[in-house]
Amino acid sequence: MNKTATGNVTHAWAHLRHAPAYKEKMKELSMLSLLCSCFYSEPHKNSIYQYADMEVKELNKRASGQAFEVILKPPSSDLSPDRSPTGSKRRDLSLGEIQKKLEAAEERRKSQEALVLRQLAEKREHEREVMQKVLEENNNFSRLAEEKLLQKMEMNKENREALLAALMERLREKERHAMEVRRNKELKEELSG
Repeated sequence: MNKTATGNVTHAWAHLRHAPAYKEKMKELSMLSLLCSCFYSEPHKNSIYQYADMEVKELNKRASGQAFEVILKPPSSDLSPDRSPTGSKRRDLSLGEIQKKLEAAEERRKSQEALVLRQLAEKREHEREVMQKVLEENNNFSRLAEEKLLQKMEMNKENREALLAALMERLREKERHAMEVRRNKELKEELSG
């Protein structure tokens, strides 16, 4: 694998499996490069630094920083026994241990099921209470609206009756006045005739 990087080389290799080791090597490389640049004002052509599993080649020095070519060697195939790819071996479980684990899993399942059922029951109870409250509020609203309507109708009836009574009184008054005028007219005619 051959990669070229500028500036912070460690950031480009953070996803590698041995990132901490590479970070340390990059720090060492930066210090080594700094020391070399202090002693040698002119960089060496094709300066190569060797490490156990990589090779770093200084490409050129710029005012903004340095550029390196990092050459990674292929990983070695000899794995130490403490880092086996399959992981640690699992011990064989006895029938009793398996049974205990199954019973514990069944208990957890039952407990979880009871919890879910309790939560559902609480939710249904809450919904029932909310619906009951809504029905009560609707009934109260309907009752109050009906009472107001009845009061308004009663007031309208009373107003209409009072208006009719006033009209009847005026009509009677006119009738009396008309009778008086007729009587006065008849009296005048009798006196004059």
